[in-house]
Amino acid sequence: MHPEFDVDLLRSFVAVVEAGSFTKAAATVHRSQAAVSMQIKRLEGMLGTTLFVRDTRNLSLTRPGNTLLEYARRVIDLHEEAWSAIVRPEVTGRVVLGAPDDYVSSLLSPVLRRFSNLYPHVEIEIVCAQSTALAPMLADNKIDLAFVTRDRKLRGEYVRSEPMVWVGASEDTPVLAASPLPVGLYEPGCVARAHTLAALDAARIRYRAAYSSASLLGLVATVDAGLAVIALTRCSVPSRLAILGDAQGLPKIEPLEIVVARSAKSDRPTCDYLAAQMIQDLSVRAQPRASAAASSSAALSVPRDERASDVQARA
Repeated sequence: MHPEFDVDLLRSFVAVVEAGSFTKAAATVHRSQAAVSMQIKRLEGMLGTTLFVRDTRNLSLTRPGNTLLEYARRVIDLHEEAWSAIVRPEVTGRVVLGAPDDYVSSLLSPVLRRFSNLYPHVEIEIVCAQSTALAPMLADNKIDLAFVTRDRKLRGEYVRSEPMVWVGASEDTPVLAASPLPVGLYEPGCVARAHTLAALDAARIRYRAAYSSASLLGLVATVDAGLAVIALTRCSVPSRLAILGDAQGLPKIEPLEIVVARSAKSDRPTCDYLAAQMIQDLSVRAQPRASAAASSSAALSVPRDERASDVQARA
């Protein structure tokens, strides 16, 4: 008789695939990285095969891993649908959620999948835009919820702190030797740009704003071309690019705080449940301000397999 699949093991397996790393998956399933690694080893032991190909640059599925992924998702979906059908209240309606594209692709995808399984009769419309553009939409009740970077116009409920890191085409990209340093920046008024410039000013590094864009793809294109360095949230860094830091003489950058903000007309069950799901699944306990820099520094040595494999747009 074959051993039965443990749904918790399958959840961790799917979380690793969707997050692209064991570290990010651990936050999703609320376990330590070591515990998630042990769960994957246990699952591989049960099946008598390897599920992941691991190296210093990528984390990819083996052929058996790809086969298991489809079945694992179906088992989890059925488990949550059964639970929802018996325990959860019947909830119907519509929610308009605003978020930057890179937050949607790197953080929200598994949350939205889980929410849809639990509340299959709730329609979710996603509006992808920069956090600065979503603030007035929230104030005008054009969107119900916003998963965004906190600033003076977007307070919301704290979810997590995302480290910001320097990114270049390679660890020894020639632009590092240029003076002033060519830097690609997000549009004026956004928190990411302010934090980047504050770090450069504090370190007294001569720089020039070589490129400015509201689009992450636009900034990444300048790095791909070897024309500048940029600062991104760690979750948004494409795996083909290099994370830079102390070794290249670049300063630490203050992290971005992510919040769930609500419009004045979001006081209804559909919005309550989706907001709670995002906070529950993605919350990371806030660190004291004094340790924020240390957290950012630690991010500089994260292997490439612990970053999103690709990204579509910016925070």
